[in-house]
Amino acid sequence: MARYNLTAPVTFTQNGTTKTRYTRVGTVFENTREDGSKCLSIKLDFPVGATELVAFEPRAREDEGGAEGEDGGR
Repeated sequence: MARYNLTAPVTFTQNGTTKTRYTRVGTVFENTREDGSKCLSIKLDFPVGATELVAFEPRAREDEGGAEGEDGGR
């Protein structure tokens, strides 16, 4: 399982120079599911209504006529 720091860029000016600081907001875990597909589990350091978001790789579309997102993004 791979792990990544999740950050939010914050740009500011210091002594006339524009700088960017990356503030940690959580952790991303890359997981392999039982069927071999991968998903990302995002754990936030602070509550924003939900403290975890999960991202999946897009599936191959069986029906080209369907609207994207009808299957909940999976």
